Amino acid sequence: MKRKEFLSRLIGEISGYILESNPLRMVISLHQEEDGAHIIIFDDKIRDKNELQEIRKALNPTEKRPELAEYYGMMAGRDAAWDTRLKLVGWQIKKATVENNDSGTQIELWLGEDSFNPANFTM
Repeated sequence: MKRKEFLSRLIGEISGYILESNPLRMVISLHQEEDGAHIIIFDDKIRDKNELQEIRKALNPTEKRPELAEYYGMMAGRDAAWDTRLKLVGWQIKKATVENNDSGTQIELWLGEDSFNPANFTM
């Protein structure tokens, strides 16, 4: 899958999840480098501890399976449950953080090669 399609799919899935809560505001920031990318999504919804933990767990699976994520992502279409679709995103990324801030929720996704250092990517 080409990088543009890959990033489009990831942004589409995570923004689709955010839109399910009907936010009044959503902002997406993308920072790209040769060896990786950093995506930050902000919305205006404060989520409870349980939902934040569920999102973290889905986006940070213990096993990374990018080959399965792409395959099942195409098969899942729009009918799969959101928790399943977030797991598909989690299989394709290096790391995710999910936190409430003063105005809503912030989700950060880091993508890249094995040599990729997420510390080099900031907002």
